[in-house]
Amino acid sequence: MSEPLARPRRKNPLARTRLPLLPQGARSRTAHGLTAAAAEGRFALQVCADCGHVLYPPRDACPRCLSAKLPFKNIDPNGRLIAETTVRISTDRYFHERMPWRIGTVQLDAGPAIVAHLHGDTVEGERVRLTLKLDKSGSAVMFALPAQETPHMQADRHWREMTCDPQYRRVLISDGRNAVGQAMAKAFAEAGASTVFVGIADPWKPFPGEAELRNIAPIEVVPLDVTDTASVAELAAQNGGRIDILVNTAEHVRPGGIIERGNLSVAREEIDIRYFGMMRLAQAFGPALRFRGADGVNSATAFVNLLSVHALMNWPAYGASSAAEAACLSASQCLRAELRPGGVKVLNAFFGPLETEWYQTVPPPKLAPAALARAVVAALQDGLEDIFVGDIAQDVRERLNTNPKALERELGSH
Repeated sequence: MSEPLARPRRKNPLARTRLPLLPQGARSRTAHGLTAAAAEGRFALQVCADCGHVLYPPRDACPRCLSAKLPFKNIDPNGRLIAETTVRISTDRYFHERMPWRIGTVQLDAGPAIVAHLHGDTVEGERVRLTLKLDKSGSAVMFALPAQETPHMQADRHWREMTCDPQYRRVLISDGRNAVGQAMAKAFAEAGASTVFVGIADPWKPFPGEAELRNIAPIEVVPLDVTDTASVAELAAQNGGRIDILVNTAEHVRPGGIIERGNLSVAREEIDIRYFGMMRLAQAFGPALRFRGADGVNSATAFVNLLSVHALMNWPAYGASSAAEAACLSASQCLRAELRPGGVKVLNAFFGPLETEWYQTVPPPKLAPAALARAVVAALQDGLEDIFVGDIAQDVRERLNTNPKALERELGSH
């Protein structure tokens, strides 16, 4: 059984920081169907549309009937570990530093036999369940877990390489004045983060929930204004090398589209807080995050962006805000590519209207900030890249995949 994760010792500031290395990440375009599933926490393989054969590894033609109709579909991940071995020597630079490493062959109930990385609690001959995970290179790999939960599963060192578990990591919440930021801080504290830095603009100005926030043991309130480059740079100079997970909770939600606003002042505020604010955080903290991607057990591991699901399809009732969110999504995709050389994941958490004052006139269902915070923590524990939280976000995603033009018309009619 996995041993509980021990609180890491204080790092020797004179010790060399281990440079991040990546496993081989080359994949075919077809194989990136696995990447798409892994990013969202699904287990999907190709299933022939003509004969129903389940394929692995990904191919461009069915080996049974030669059909080219091979969509990826969610399938049963359960199977049996029929053989396992421990690799103790590797010429690959990434795995050479991480030996020994267990791998094995899993016979899926759905058909294929798959070579996978093994969790430390798996046993040859017993039932396991396969998951698709994104490794440090951002590519999908197979990982076998015990069929049933075991104590301290998250502490397995191979599993921790694939995930971004906040336990004993140091987290920065960019804005603690809003309800989402405070819910995030509490959720990360409950998840076992060693320190949760919570940024507050104008710290001399009191705000609702301040006393409760300051009384939670691992939370440390720090001055941070994402609209002020000097403020962001100062905090990065003080604590940038200590941050393992950065969560951008800065928000600026205002109703209205393009024409009805009549001026650009609110739009400038939206762009300054959401888009430029994210860029300031990335430019100040990104280099240290990327450099510390292999910094021991508790390496830098994730940059989290909270995005309205209407970044994917504009909602004219909040049209200008949706446009700013779309800009943030595009910047997040760029940031993901720039942080990947350090093995640092970028998690995009898409959500619909929240239970906050700026969505007061929007009818239910709405998402509670605490629910969003719990979903973000769970996604980091699973090492995901994209999550859709709440009924509205999931509905928009499904309708966008089915008929985006119909969704555009329906959102514009309200």
